[in-house]
Amino acid sequence: MRRGIKGRLWLGAALLSVLLVLGLTACTGNGDEQEAANPGPGHEKEVKLVGYLLGEAPKGMQQVLQAINEKLKKDINAKIELNYIAWNDVASKYPLVLASGQDVDFIFAADWNFYVSESTKGAFYPLSQSLLEQYMPRHMEAMAPEALRAADVNGTPYMIPTSSPDRKVNIALFRKDVMEKAGMTQITKFSEIEPYLAEIKRSYPGMIPLNLDSQYDLPTPFTYLLMEKFAWFSAPFDSGDPLAQGITADMEDPEGVMYSMTEEPILSWQKEVAYIMKDWYDKGYMNKNPYANNIRSKDNFCNGKSGIAFGNSIDMMNVFMSCKEQGIDVYPFPMVYPSGKATKASWLNNGVAISASSKNPERAMEALDLLMEDPSYAYLAYYGIEGVNYTITPDDKIGLPEGVTSESNTYPPDAAGFWFVNKDLFKPVANWTDSYKALQERVQPLLEPTPLLGFLFNSDQVKSEIANLKSVSTQYAQPIYIGAVDNVEAAFDTLVQHMKKAGIAKVKAEVQKQAADYLANQ
Repeated sequence: MRRGIKGRLWLGAALLSVLLVLGLTACTGNGDEQEAANPGPGHEKEVKLVGYLLGEAPKGMQQVLQAINEKLKKDINAKIELNYIAWNDVASKYPLVLASGQDVDFIFAADWNFYVSESTKGAFYPLSQSLLEQYMPRHMEAMAPEALRAADVNGTPYMIPTSSPDRKVNIALFRKDVMEKAGMTQITKFSEIEPYLAEIKRSYPGMIPLNLDSQYDLPTPFTYLLMEKFAWFSAPFDSGDPLAQGITADMEDPEGVMYSMTEEPILSWQKEVAYIMKDWYDKGYMNKNPYANNIRSKDNFCNGKSGIAFGNSIDMMNVFMSCKEQGIDVYPFPMVYPSGKATKASWLNNGVAISASSKNPERAMEALDLLMEDPSYAYLAYYGIEGVNYTITPDDKIGLPEGVTSESNTYPPDAAGFWFVNKDLFKPVANWTDSYKALQERVQPLLEPTPLLGFLFNSDQVKSEIANLKSVSTQYAQPIYIGAVDNVEAAFDTLVQHMKKAGIAKVKAEVQKQAADYLANQ
């Protein structure tokens, strides 16, 4: 059955230039010559499914994708061509991929990654419960009904949420040897880490205390400092972009009162944080030009190039293990609100969407059903090839094959971008470090459902204003985040002036209206 797809503009001759601009990495598995064992009705013709994930392909991706494609060939007569959008390119290339008219069948989707804005543009294929029950029966059985309802945009879901929302919290990772040298035994506030930063600057010439990348890390220290002031969500509700200024609220406020980030009390709190960042920048605690760096701090941490690693309690798992193998003890510092709690992940924190331009949406759903819920596929996508990237230990846990370390593993867990698979299918991990086990035990009691958890803002009425705010933020706010300004007060005066011109008041009114409706219906 071929379902109708909204008409989209194909760029024809311009497509080639768009592809050259994108500069995306593609992985295509082998196994093309195999015949499907029993394709079944509707699968007589082999199809190629083009998918996009975020990040960078691990070294072993080609071999893993070949194994996935061999299984898909037999099961549904399909193969996947996989592409990656680098972290530092997400803001510009993610929308461009969907708007270019090129072949796209599925793409990573999340509430923090332009889900609502791309849905309202018609970039994603409209879904329904009956459609998903037909083509993704395993996933629909595993996923809670409220997950699909959470994905509604104007009454229609355009995203397939994970069936196992991550139980995680953002963390900053420190080195215990540096802490000891700096006379620190524990960290209670991120704003009090200067002795650690100063010790690195003084005693570790090859290490940058805050070695930030241009996308994930750039706003993170600023965000962590701001979280000491109020329950900050780390991104404005209007754009979902951590790099942008916009509309926010205290996540623990049951009334959901909205504030522009350039009005009180948020403005004063931002200034306090900005003075700290400027002090750290002026003292040489961070790389001078994060805009030119595409290597995340967590990927530079165990090799001694970054003094602090930023990530979350799931994507840092391999960092814990890699550091232990190199004799480095680590100290994790969970980032929590002033209350001591953190917002639990929403149903839409990890998911996948079918592109509106997909020529084979039904086959794409069938492939995703296998990848997300069939254990043999999920292990391949998340852990790699058994015997090469992981092994099952005698006590029925996930371990590393003999001779393979976390550092040398060509397909580290959680590194390939298949974050939407059902992680509840996996066995316990054998080589978790003691510090990582302690972190996992510590994380669970920290997580709380907050009043605005699951609130999705529909930007239809203020699209141009939000685009203007993004442009203003890039020029005037991002230098503030890293402390690269001559005068904090003057920098904020300029930012506030341009935010007003960009239409921040109109955006605030629309966000407040929708948030009030959302809370009233809970």
